[in-house]
Amino acid sequence: MTVLQALVGYYDRLLESGPALHYGYSSQGVSYAVVLSPEGEALDVMDVRDTTGKSPRPSRILVPGPVNRSVNIAPNFLWDKTAYSLGLIRDEETGEPTPAHRGEHHAFKQLHLNLLAATDDKGLRALASFLSTWHPDPQHFSRLPHARDMLDANVVFRLDGERGYIHERIVGRQIWQDHLATQGGAEALCLVTGELAPAKRLHPKIKGVRGAQSSGASLISFNLDAFESFGRKQGDNAPVSERAAFAYTTALNTMLTPNDGNNMRIGDTTIVYWAEASLGDAAASAAESIFSILADPPPTNSAEGAKVRDKLAAVSEGRPIEEVQPDVREDTRFFVLGLAPNASRLSVRFWYENRIGEIYSRIAEHWKDLRLQPPAWAGAPALWTLLIETAPPGKRRADNIPPMMGGALIRAILTGGRYPHSLLAAIIARMRADKDINGRRVAICKAILARDHRLGYEKEDVSMSLNPDDTNAAYRLGRLFAVYENLQRAALPGVNATIKDRYFGAASATPASVFPLLERNSANHLASLRKGDKAGLAHWFDQQIDSILSGFDTAFPRSLRLQEQGRFAIGYHHQRAYKRMADKSSQTDDNT
Repeated sequence: MTVLQALVGYYDRLLESGPALHYGYSSQGVSYAVVLSPEGEALDVMDVRDTTGKSPRPSRILVPGPVNRSVNIAPNFLWDKTAYSLGLIRDEETGEPTPAHRGEHHAFKQLHLNLLAATDDKGLRALASFLSTWHPDPQHFSRLPHARDMLDANVVFRLDGERGYIHERIVGRQIWQDHLATQGGAEALCLVTGELAPAKRLHPKIKGVRGAQSSGASLISFNLDAFESFGRKQGDNAPVSERAAFAYTTALNTMLTPNDGNNMRIGDTTIVYWAEASLGDAAASAAESIFSILADPPPTNSAEGAKVRDKLAAVSEGRPIEEVQPDVREDTRFFVLGLAPNASRLSVRFWYENRIGEIYSRIAEHWKDLRLQPPAWAGAPALWTLLIETAPPGKRRADNIPPMMGGALIRAILTGGRYPHSLLAAIIARMRADKDINGRRVAICKAILARDHRLGYEKEDVSMSLNPDDTNAAYRLGRLFAVYENLQRAALPGVNATIKDRYFGAASATPASVFPLLERNSANHLASLRKGDKAGLAHWFDQQIDSILSGFDTAFPRSLRLQEQGRFAIGYHHQRAYKRMADKSSQTDDNT
């Protein structure tokens, strides 16, 4: 199934369940409603903004769909910002109302007088009368309530004594639908539905994609001659019917609404996901719910996190999906779409379709690959937390994550393929730069190498915790480096900068140039311990070093490839974790 076909299917599902937008309508942010008398006089202005948050914000109201405009003058039907609906804008210098001089209000007035000329609906006639007599005079406008605040905001209209808006009237809806039927291009075979219907020339904009233009961006557009063929213009190059274009854009805009629950962001990629309703809307909703939990688990210390903690634990143990979420049908078809900004357009980073049961297994497999002892995360990690580890300290934001990495990561997780090695390179570069070899970064290195081994790209596996029998040279060198660092701390208590701060990057990339120096320094540190009262500790370090070095058949390697640098970091982390666990055990024994 293509992207657009799946999106049209989702729109049809929304339409059946109730909250979907009727053809030709769109949910837009509206701030004020002008109350009209039956004769067309402006009696009042109502503030309809949403005041549930810290500050008022436009309410989402279902209105006739917005027109496509950039620098062109094109009015909306029965609503618009004040430049069109009332003919006034805010002066950039004084902040006072001033007439809009590009003809916006005239275009708005002519559209409505033409479309409403034959109607006898009292609400629509009141609006037509208002537009016939209204003059965009700043002094007249300033007498209206909320005049200054209303400037440049979206405005709708309401008939005095009625609760609904004028654009909600059945007659107005029919006029709008009839108008849309005259706006389509020549009939063509729709590539989405397979039906013969008028083709959409300019597709509606998509809003809510991180980094894209706030006014919206196009998923499908032909705005240069180089994109056109055989003399066709705009949407005729890839015919999509008016209804199909409305359906797929409405479906996307609905899912991209903040806090909708069907979107997430990983790096520069905005992801939307949905299920097919062929098995019933309840099964589809349950599939979307479990995917949301798996891909972006809530914080474990929150009330919501406490509710799903047991589910996540069951997933990590490999339990069947029916046990974790009994109302999920394993064979429900599921779709995941990754979008990223590309100038005034949107680019598709990835498109994935599979059964929710298969996706569930892939994410469980991903968590298994990340497993480390001691655990790197308090609970199951959200997908975006992996990419945050590639950002510099104090700048852990999406705009500091390498572009395209989010799409490559989610694609690898969903398909079970190789993790992007650009992620491994970024993690290793970050560890070398800020000397923070934490469990999360090491877990990412371990996951990449473990999956490569399982897929046959790496000969040797990598363990979750310290493996003294692992003979891999890079892994042993990482362990040895950790022992040398611990020895330095024991011999020089309170040292400000350890060998990790000075030599970790060079030691993990070119061991032969660094380890001979570290070996000489370790001999001095051992001698220092023996002179004091720590001869037993010196003996213990000596045994650790001999045990690790006994696995080397040759001299220190001159260089280590990227994957081996990852094993070096894993060995270093394992050895340090082992030392911390040994210290805790020793303290427990002493207390006992």
